[in-house]
Amino acid sequence: MAFRITPRDTAFYDMFTEAGRNVAEAVDVLTGLVDPNANREAIAKALREHEHTGDAITHRIIRQLNTSFVTPFDREDIHRLASALDDVVDEVEAAADFIVLADVGRLPPLMVEQIHLLQRSAHETAEAMSRLKTLRDLEPYWIEVNRLENEADRVHRKLLSKLFSGDYDALTMVKLREVADGMEDAADALEHVAHAVESIAVKES
Repeated sequence: MAFRITPRDTAFYDMFTEAGRNVAEAVDVLTGLVDPNANREAIAKALREHEHTGDAITHRIIRQLNTSFVTPFDREDIHRLASALDDVVDEVEAAADFIVLADVGRLPPLMVEQIHLLQRSAHETAEAMSRLKTLRDLEPYWIEVNRLENEADRVHRKLLSKLFSGDYDALTMVKLREVADGMEDAADALEHVAHAVESIAVKES
């Protein structure tokens, strides 16, 4: 690590840890949709609360960024990381909300696989956020999240192929594709978080 003689505002670490925890908790709530008998309205409501929590954390980070003379990382990287974490919860909440509003039926197995991949990536992310202060041993994190995102891409392509196979009526296909794309966007957002962390780690090494 580069030697610094200027004190840095350490409040960001706690806020990023909180944001990471909110991401993991939100995706854990999302996994409830795997159960065909789940109360989807309750799940969507809980995710809206996590989305509001994520927004509040992001606003605190930006406010801290605007009032801090010295920051632990580049300001651009702090903003990028905060936005990417917020995007994950936004995408997850939007997908769940659409499932309720469009009365999407049973989720196909490949979509269940998408959700489980998101859960693994979200927990990797939450754990990494708690280690930003030291920036130690973070490379395995972004490598694993990139691997999970590649796997999510593969599952998404297989799911789209299945949806266009003729096994589903047109309306069901359109609904499920909207959800599948939302899950893919959430996986992409998690990868963007990993890229932001990698950028920080490289600059600070």
